[in-house]
Amino acid sequence: MPVTGAGSPRLEIRNLSRAYEGVRVVDGVSLSIQPGQVTCLLGPSGCGKSTTLRMIAGVEMQDEGEILVDGELICDTVFRVPPERRRIGLMFQDFALFPHLSVAENVAFGLSGGKAEKRARVEELLHRVGLARFIDAYPHALSGGEQQRVALARALAPRPRIMLMDEPFSGLDNRLRDGIRDETLALLKQEDAAVLLVTHEPEEAMRMADEIALMRDGRIVQQGAPYNIYNAPADKAAVAFFSDINVIRGVVRGALTDTPFGQFLAPGVPDGQAVEIVFRPQHVGIDFDRGGRGPEPTETRGVAARGVVERARFMGSESLVEFRMDHDGSVIRATVPNVFLPEPGRPLWLTVRRDRCFVFPG
Repeated sequence: MPVTGAGSPRLEIRNLSRAYEGVRVVDGVSLSIQPGQVTCLLGPSGCGKSTTLRMIAGVEMQDEGEILVDGELICDTVFRVPPERRRIGLMFQDFALFPHLSVAENVAFGLSGGKAEKRARVEELLHRVGLARFIDAYPHALSGGEQQRVALARALAPRPRIMLMDEPFSGLDNRLRDGIRDETLALLKQEDAAVLLVTHEPEEAMRMADEIALMRDGRIVQQGAPYNIYNAPADKAAVAFFSDINVIRGVVRGALTDTPFGQFLAPGVPDGQAVEIVFRPQHVGIDFDRGGRGPEPTETRGVAARGVVERARFMGSESLVEFRMDHDGSVIRATVPNVFLPEPGRPLWLTVRRDRCFVFPG
């Protein structure tokens, strides 16, 4: 077996694939996670995230590929370390606590060693998750958030090298979710486990991950730090997964595309190629109609185009305004901080931040 060296990944998967009835649900997935690192496997339902997790845990066998922990092979298509010997912790959205066992007995489940040693580990973890006073209580007496923390303590009790988490916060009330996510992340970092979190919620991935692996149709289509994934998306679908988008279309002429918002650079795209220029609603600027003229163009904002308000809604921290554009009748959405609710039918001038636009082949 390979020898673990300095900087070796805690978890490494290489070209993992799995098919059902001839359809590949996981197709050549590779990633590595260092100790103390949180990686989010992010994607829509049915893209292969949970199947990937089950293969790493050992409850399902891959058709192709290898899984290594601390540089040692634990599973390929021939050799397989049983799940119970992989030192991998598991957390799911339903918590899966044993209703007939106390909190202490749930956390101690699966621990080895003497009674005193196990009790000490249970007390330590319950103190760290703020539930020491519930040590002798039963799961039915706890709230959803408290049950989630007991499930976390139980998963961490055997000191796993890797923690696999499959939508663990989806069953929690929105008001509790952020706080519990932050508490969970802090505890996982303290334990120095490599964490692979499966989620379909971009906000959760951005909040928790050191690295995001964006998955679609069984493949990882982009991988990197949250900032890079958000600001340098691989394609239009990647932009749309994180937020609402606006799209305008054009044709490249001399590495430039003409649009109602001015010319956009399209380097490396051949002449005659159709392109889509994608931008988020928060990067649309709004100016009042100035006697029928839009604002003067700037290097960042470019040319203004006129639209007519169709609908405006207050969303809490911002307002969403939809415009029907004069030039082609398309709809452009803009978000504005705080309250901005112009009447339908009102003409306004819009600009787009060039440095926040993405140009993709059409």
